[in-house]
Amino acid sequence: MDFLSDMELMKEKFAKLLLGEDMSGGGTGVSSALALSNAITNLAASVFGEQWRLEPMSEERKARWRKEVDWLLSVTDHIVEFVPSQQVSGDGKSMEIMITQQRKDLRMNIPALRKLDAMLIEYLDNFKQQNEYWYVSRDADESEKGNVQRTDDKWWLPTVRVPPSGLSEASRKWIQHQKELVNQVLKAAMAINANVLMEMEIPEDYIESLPKNGRSSLGETLYKNITDEDFDAETFLASVDLSTEHKILDLKNRIEASVVIWKRKMNNKDAKSSWGSAISSAISMEKREQFEDRAETTLLILKHRFPGIPQSALDISKIQYNKDVGYSILECYSRILESLAFTVMSRIEDVLHADSVTRDQSLAGSKTRPSVAESEPIAGIATPLDPAEEIDKLNNVEANNSMTLSDFMGWQFDLDTQTKKEDEDGKLVKQPPSIVVANNKLSNVEKLETWEA
Repeated sequence: MDFLSDMELMKEKFAKLLLGEDMSGGGTGVSSALALSNAITNLAASVFGEQWRLEPMSEERKARWRKEVDWLLSVTDHIVEFVPSQQVSGDGKSMEIMITQQRKDLRMNIPALRKLDAMLIEYLDNFKQQNEYWYVSRDADESEKGNVQRTDDKWWLPTVRVPPSGLSEASRKWIQHQKELVNQVLKAAMAINANVLMEMEIPEDYIESLPKNGRSSLGETLYKNITDEDFDAETFLASVDLSTEHKILDLKNRIEASVVIWKRKMNNKDAKSSWGSAISSAISMEKREQFEDRAETTLLILKHRFPGIPQSALDISKIQYNKDVGYSILECYSRILESLAFTVMSRIEDVLHADSVTRDQSLAGSKTRPSVAESEPIAGIATPLDPAEEIDKLNNVEANNSMTLSDFMGWQFDLDTQTKKEDEDGKLVKQPPSIVVANNKLSNVEKLETWEA
């Protein structure tokens, strides 16, 4: 019975894909690439959309996600390219022939994304044994919510409560450790997504909508700041109003548009330049290239600092007009994993914030919460995250990634006992690291900070 219902569901999903979401069959549907992207996005929204608490997903939701995302990702098994191969004939002669294999970008990135997917769900599963925090419904009495009440714009989320004395030291360190792990997944997903979007062509519709020059795109004030002789990206962002999501997105759109304008003008100048015009325009070209570098640096810092903001106008346009099915699946899958990782990070930060407020009542009612940006300041010039580098870091930290709170506490107890014994024996005792089981993992995160700087 389950098999038949699965078969009917699969037929329905692939019928929508073949029709391009145009159920009238009139041929006015969207492209296959966009239909697949929308299908994966909608599936993720229905499965992960209400991850309001820091707790494992239900088995039903996990089973549905694994089953249906496998159906949609199966398309990538049939996106192939020709590669040379050696074939030995019956008489022992070797000849070169062309065979098909899965396209290289899919062969590299789909397994990596599946791994990130599994790791995120496993990290959520790690919280099933916790008993040091709980949630109070948003409709509960004020007395039940205590001092830790939501004062930000996420009013619909339940309020986190912790014991009167706050989380235990072991629990606090373990939760912080989980945050570092999820953060590494977030970086890897962001790196893959940014890489895929960079490979997508900029649609003509987007180009036609741009103003004539970078000054018009940025506005007079922003343009003056970026073209200032003593420009510094961090100082520039500190001077801009980034108090709301809308303002952050508007700045991102303006900067991306200016980068596209400057790049196109430089390419057009290179194509049309003669000996005389090349000499006369050399200075202006150099300056434009410098402004473009500054804008891209600012854009990178902005993306790293605010990973949860909506997609920019350029990203939306690329996704909408992209015809490459492989790119579409990679972009969509990495984007929803990035979104899920950011959601899990936010739920962890809710718990840590509740603990901080409980231990320090002066923080009660504060709208300031720890964020990805605050936990990882990017100093100086930002460097784009590299997917291969981030996956390597994940491979290095995988050994301890399934450690639960009880495992953590048990390991910590063993190390404390060993330290005490060594002290009694008169041996030199070194201070254990502040997070005993996260030593190797945190060192990888620290290396990434150095690499990003």
